[in-house]
Amino acid sequence: MALGQIATALFVRFALGVHVPLGALAIAPALVAASNLLLATRIADSPLPPGKIATSTLVAWAFVLDTVCLTFLLMLSGGPTNPFSLLYLVHITLSAIILTKRWTWLLGALSTLCFGLLFRIYRPIPALDMHHPEAGTNLHLTGMWIGFGVAAFLVALFSGKISELLRQHEDSLLRMQIELAKRDRLASLATLSAGAAHELNTPLGTIAVVARELELFATNTAPNEAIAEDSRLIRTEVDRCREILWRMSVQGAQPSAQASECVNAGELLADLCREIQQPDRLQVEMSFPADPVALTVPRRAVAQALIALTRNALEASAPDSAVRVIARQAGERFQFVVSDNGKGMSPGTLRRISEPFFTTKEPGKGMGLGTFLVRTLAEQLGGRLTFESTPQDGTLATFELPLFPKPLKPEAIHAER
Repeated sequence: MALGQIATALFVRFALGVHVPLGALAIAPALVAASNLLLATRIADSPLPPGKIATSTLVAWAFVLDTVCLTFLLMLSGGPTNPFSLLYLVHITLSAIILTKRWTWLLGALSTLCFGLLFRIYRPIPALDMHHPEAGTNLHLTGMWIGFGVAAFLVALFSGKISELLRQHEDSLLRMQIELAKRDRLASLATLSAGAAHELNTPLGTIAVVARELELFATNTAPNEAIAEDSRLIRTEVDRCREILWRMSVQGAQPSAQASECVNAGELLADLCREIQQPDRLQVEMSFPADPVALTVPRRAVAQALIALTRNALEASAPDSAVRVIARQAGERFQFVVSDNGKGMSPGTLRRISEPFFTTKEPGKGMGLGTFLVRTLAEQLGGRLTFESTPQDGTLATFELPLFPKPLKPEAIHAER
């Protein structure tokens, strides 16, 4: 606006030949520029996020100063006969959009008062006095047309920018609400897992004691190798259940359990193969340079995420069908691609696949949390989880991680089975 005022004054003086006091007129643009620089500095130094106005009062006083400066310019250049008096509407429109109703009314009253003063105090310009000359183009009418165009342009420009900022603000609030809802679900899952671990620990201990006594009875009192072997198997599975419950417990969610470490992709795939133990159905491929690709990730969480995706693929495939797991580098990101030849997913299922507690499995065979936790882990590490699938044509899941991911937050939950 300051540059536009200066350009307009120079055009009127030298192009149209209308005598205006350029030295005095320069005061108003200088004040406008200085106030905007001061406002920008104040916002830059504010602890509030960028793009967020420090205080509405500060902006309101900047509008007041701009209105006074516009009045000063009009007083030196024809007063009420100056067609650029329409620019009063720009500040009123902007105040209606970004300021309170009280400030809008005050600014409207100030603009009305200033415009009334122009009828009393102004420097006349003869070229602007006549509305209907006998011949030729009237400068006043032409100026009114130009002034209306400038006012309309400024209102549309600034209103559009402010509306865009408001839409961006609404979008950021919506994303924040989604993130908060996700955190609430994670907190609920953490509470649920901790409670389950606490409640199941006692019966598992009892089962382990009874299995030990049964093993001793079948070994010493009434020798029976089959019963003794079954007892040892029960104890082994109980220990495994205890390990899983420990991962779900509050202790397993502590930052120390989530600490990132430098691990190469081959080691993660080795963890996967040790857990799955189905070499006839699992095809593992590595497609990256000869040197091992190092990832700084929480190893156990990422390995469990790969295990969860692979188990889902195995369950979705026919018993004699193989599942492929491909590890590959894609620029500055690393991808684990799990593909199967199962029945695939419909578009509706594909849209909801990462929702918590959504599952297409039969009752008792899954809670619908595995994919949700894998996606959450990927996002917290700066990556993503995507699915590609068509009915009767299998599914392709891509677990993508950056080579230098951001550290995992303490409240994160393992992508456990």
